[in-house]
Amino acid sequence: MSRPLVSIISVNYNQEAVTLDMLSSLSVYKDPLEVIVVDNGSVNNPEKEILRQFPDTIFIRSDENLGFAGGNNLGIDRATGKYLFFINNDTEITEGLIECLVDFMENNESAGGVSPKIHYFDEPGVFQFAGFKRINILTGRNSTIGTFEKDDHQYDEVAMTPYLHGAAMMIRNEAIQRAGKMPEEFFLYYEELDWSESIAHTGYELYYVPCGMIRHKESVSTGKNSPLKTYYLNRNRILFMRRNHKWLSRSIFLLFYSVISIPVNLLRHIFKGEREHANQLLKAYLWNFSHEGRVNGRYKY
Repeated sequence: MSRPLVSIISVNYNQEAVTLDMLSSLSVYKDPLEVIVVDNGSVNNPEKEILRQFPDTIFIRSDENLGFAGGNNLGIDRATGKYLFFINNDTEITEGLIECLVDFMENNESAGGVSPKIHYFDEPGVFQFAGFKRINILTGRNSTIGTFEKDDHQYDEVAMTPYLHGAAMMIRNEAIQRAGKMPEEFFLYYEELDWSESIAHTGYELYYVPCGMIRHKESVSTGKNSPLKTYYLNRNRILFMRRNHKWLSRSIFLLFYSVISIPVNLLRHIFKGEREHANQLLKAYLWNFSHEGRVNGRYKY
């Protein structure tokens, strides 16, 4: 008996070859798939080559870069599957991954979304993700369980997680109808954490499900240490805390960030000769004083 339809949604941005590798890896799944690739305003339109190699793909072209959330939301608008599996274009799935996630969701109606075990692509057998810990109200940061550990089956048990991992997250379509689409205000980074909060707020549970594994080529689009990454990580860290924490914890965070975190990190970038990183850090901080934090209706700034 075949499983319910799964819609694969992946966003491409100037990484045609990487996206083609991801699409090729989907061939290990034998049940029906609806594969949606959203091109987020790449310089060179990859439509011709993607459809030549994978003619059943639903290709959506945006003339501008709408960010991670905006691109995925275009895919959501076209998806018809019972489950939507959002995977980064810089990932490759392994055999049995989709089957095990679907089976878990089918057997756990309270599950709104799941993320699988994630390994680093360039370091076989080494964890990137085995679940998340909650955001620290002082720093606005959270830690990933298992990162850089060798996989010796120490994280082979299903566990609830406060957040799904944006590189690979299967979400029940019904949960999206309740929670709404990805928050486009973030553009890049922290959007999946905010979305996880919205899904959990509707009453669904989120899980780490380790019976399948995906390999992730981390930070292909933005670079491992780019000013762009510095800007959006810091801008959106503040935005997330403004949107998802009540006044006391939000105030504690903003005080710590303003008095300690920003000065320390500005000096660190300057001493390392990373002046553009310092500029982007300051720009990220100031952005939050001119933009409203509330758009999800849960808490107000």
